[in-house]
Amino acid sequence: MALPGELWAELPVEKRIFCSVLLFSWAVYLWEAFLARRQRKVYRTTTHVPWELGQIMDSETFEKSRLYQLDKSTFSFWSGLYSELEGTLILLCGGIPFLWNVSGQISGRAGFEPEYEIAQSLVFLLLATLFSAVTGLPWSLYNTFVIEEKHGFNQQLDCNSQLSCIVCSHIFYWVLVTIYADYIAPLFDKFIPLPEGELKQAIEMMAKSIDFPLTKVYVVEGSKRSSHSNAYFYGFFKNKRIVLFDTLLEDYSALNKEHPEGEDGEDDDTKSKVKNKKQGCKNEEVLAVLGHELGHWKLGHTIKNIVISQMNSFLCFFLFAVLIGQKELFAAFGFYETQPTLIGLMIVFQFIFSPYNEILSFCLTVLSRRFEFQADAFAKELGKAKDLYSALIKLNKDNLGFPVSDWIFSMWHYSHPPLLERLQALKDAKQD
Repeated sequence: MALPGELWAELPVEKRIFCSVLLFSWAVYLWEAFLARRQRKVYRTTTHVPWELGQIMDSETFEKSRLYQLDKSTFSFWSGLYSELEGTLILLCGGIPFLWNVSGQISGRAGFEPEYEIAQSLVFLLLATLFSAVTGLPWSLYNTFVIEEKHGFNQQLDCNSQLSCIVCSHIFYWVLVTIYADYIAPLFDKFIPLPEGELKQAIEMMAKSIDFPLTKVYVVEGSKRSSHSNAYFYGFFKNKRIVLFDTLLEDYSALNKEHPEGEDGEDDDTKSKVKNKKQGCKNEEVLAVLGHELGHWKLGHTIKNIVISQMNSFLCFFLFAVLIGQKELFAAFGFYETQPTLIGLMIVFQFIFSPYNEILSFCLTVLSRRFEFQADAFAKELGKAKDLYSALIKLNKDNLGFPVSDWIFSMWHYSHPPLLERLQALKDAKQD
């Protein structure tokens, strides 16, 4: 009787490649499912505010956060299972070569001969994008209009997130960084200059103190689509701009202005929304948050991430050039007679590089957490420790972040340190 190792050795190279890809894909899925199960157990069993947070988080907010994260985790389990089954069926049923052949037939009817690989590749990309959008739409709609709506985050009236996803996926990264905030983002959100006043003056002074080349400060009406709070900066060289979500600003948030408290004639649902409206941050806390974000710039985190990204791209394309001539790779996925460049890119980057991508992702997560602690420390040096401490608590509450995490799940997934760890790091400076 042949041993499993002997049977494996007898398989053709292309079969071994295909089986290895499929087995690794399921191994990653099972690992992720194991981690998610551990985290869901935390959500289910941690029903009381930890003593460390007793003075800074009320039980009602804690329970809302717990239920929100539990719903998201359950949804991720089912959507992840569907995605894995779908991908497996596509591979087993020869979905990729089938779609490539259909693309060739369509491009042929349009007058392009088989040697016009670019035309066939463009049709393939279009069909693959449409398939992904159609199969993913029900999950996206459920997430946005059921889960997010249930917990008070969704403010959308349409499916512009799906449209923007399809459009932006075809835009090169560098072009996107340059034109997104000026030309693309305004299609979906309203950007207005931050009015003159104490906050804008303080932001400009802080930027000047660290030589940040600030040119403009915007407020985006993110509350029309979501209640999550955020802030970021963008731009190259001497043309930096800061964008603040209105949900971040206590004085500007539309959610704080929709229903004045104590108004007569309000129904129970409206009163509940007023009671649970998002806090936003005071000006001093907004400055502390920006101090953290500007710390990423001052400490060179943005440049370091770009350098790492470019080095990774160079390495990947170098290995791609080495592997693209291996006919066994194409045969493993049903391409026995042709070796299209686009298909080669998909096979190498999506399947062959999967183990490398998992390791790289974990390393980048560890590095990102280190950068976050360094940015917090930078805000401390600016004298913003106390305000950042309170801002982190408010943002955690506003975004219904759950402060308790399974340590393995947190280590593998969280690019930002858990709230309790960040607060502990700030605590000493806050007391000083």
